[in-house]
Amino acid sequence: MRIISGTHKSRQIHAPKNLPVRPTTDIAKEALFNILINNFDLEDVQVLDLFAGTGNITYEFASRGALGVTSIDKDLRCVNFIRKTAMDLGFEAILSFRSDAFRFLKNSENTYDIIFCDPPYELEGIEEIPVSVFERRLLKDEGWLILEHSRDYDFSKLPGFLQQRKYGKVNFSIFKENTEEA
Repeated sequence: MRIISGTHKSRQIHAPKNLPVRPTTDIAKEALFNILINNFDLEDVQVLDLFAGTGNITYEFASRGALGVTSIDKDLRCVNFIRKTAMDLGFEAILSFRSDAFRFLKNSENTYDIIFCDPPYELEGIEEIPVSVFERRLLKDEGWLILEHSRDYDFSKLPGFLQQRKYGKVNFSIFKENTEEA
């Protein structure tokens, strides 16, 4: 895996092989960040990376100057890898915590400009993530929730749904905080 752009552009990150992860592909990540840079000033965003795994998305946001990136994963090996890599790369804006993502969403009192969520494709209950984010009002005005998933899911009927993008086997459903109803 590599960091695509920013202060650490082209930097290779070598994760241990024993981590239980499926990192977002470089092609899908690059396409996603092309969308994001057209909608956000990434140097002004607070980001939540749920099911952070290797920290692939976390490092990309940090390299592009995000104000803060909070990474959540339930596997302590993943959290420790993110912490070590963030320290090695000098990314002070990254905070990484061990927690169940669903529990974190239910207890979080912070709001974010972007919430990126990449759960295991076979995980039950991922349709509850957008519901929880909007019920708990975890997005700032005009904020986005980006949910990575397999083609087996269709979130287009859920409130806040903005669009779905497909890149090979990777699907992103993007939801937007509707400030008109706020």
